Amino acid sequence: MLQLLFENDSNYIPANDLLKMLESVMLKSLELEGVAKEVEISLTFTTDELIKEINSKHRNIDKATDVLSFPMYEKQELSDINTSISNFPVALGDIVVSVERTFSQAEEYGHSFEREMAFLVCHSMFHLLGYDHMTKQEEGLMMEKQNKVLEALGINR
Repeated sequence: MLQLLFENDSNYIPANDLLKMLESVMLKSLELEGVAKEVEISLTFTTDELIKEINSKHRNIDKATDVLSFPMYEKQELSDINTSISNFPVALGDIVVSVERTFSQAEEYGHSFEREMAFLVCHSMFHLLGYDHMTKQEEGLMMEKQNKVLEALGINR
């Protein structure tokens, strides 16, 4: 159901357990949204410096951030994902995470690096699935979905 393309542009070497946990976060997000079709997602670990360059290039925001999501589809286009007749996986998009920022935010929020990484990947998954947080209502819906996924997997603060 999930083909994960992983790239590591950071100095951090992730344990297999971390990647397995992140895959479970992705799968649970897809399950919550009723996506039954095989999908492909690109996940890249990077540095603050590189994510700043990407953020500047693609969003015209010249600063580092924790995570960037690059969805391939709009929400309305995703409604037909399960009925696609293609035998190929549907490429949902790309997730780029700053490992440096993840470590610092985990410390700031008082929870583990793994929990922060799970949250960031979960957050990005819902962007790839067509959600956003431009209004309070959208933000509330996204937070509700993220919390359901993390709670279902026992990933707590």
